[in-house]
Amino acid sequence: MSAKPRYDAVAITLHWVIALGIIFELALGWSMATLSFPLATKFTLYQLHKSVGVTVLLAVVLRLLWRATHKPPAYDPDFTGLERKAAAGAHHLLYLAMLLIPLAGWAVVSLSPYNIPTVLYGLIPWPALPFLASLPNKAALEPWAEDVHAYLAYGTLGVIALHILAALRHHFLKHDNILRRMAPWIR
Repeated sequence: MSAKPRYDAVAITLHWVIALGIIFELALGWSMATLSFPLATKFTLYQLHKSVGVTVLLAVVLRLLWRATHKPPAYDPDFTGLERKAAAGAHHLLYLAMLLIPLAGWAVVSLSPYNIPTVLYGLIPWPALPFLASLPNKAALEPWAEDVHAYLAYGTLGVIALHILAALRHHFLKHDNILRRMAPWIR
């Protein structure tokens, strides 16, 4: 029985939805933290950031469930032991970050003393985390949660860069099938 040459359509779709969502979130988060916007615009941007963040979180959960029930393609037989360990380690770090970053953002919102409701895409009310929202001195924890959210995001940039560079290395230098397995535009 030969190994599957590509991921299936569901895995590929979830990968790229999550990837585009993360890129969007990183750019939007950086913009919100460093650029000046009128208050109404800032409110809209924060609501959009929360909406896309929850969407990414839900897509990651779906991706993990899919991965648990659908075997991915086998590693290329030419992979060295180090390449296999590096790939597995990077993927574990990415999955961990993709779960922790939105959860930390959700904690920030839940700890905010302003109690501004989150309404996903202006349509769906999203609750605060009840165990955090009901803390008596939650405002004191909010800056800590903001730092965790930001540091995780910045740290994840490095892992994403390595992930992209590794895929490009495999495609352009090693001329193997790694990028083709996940890229819908390459057959």
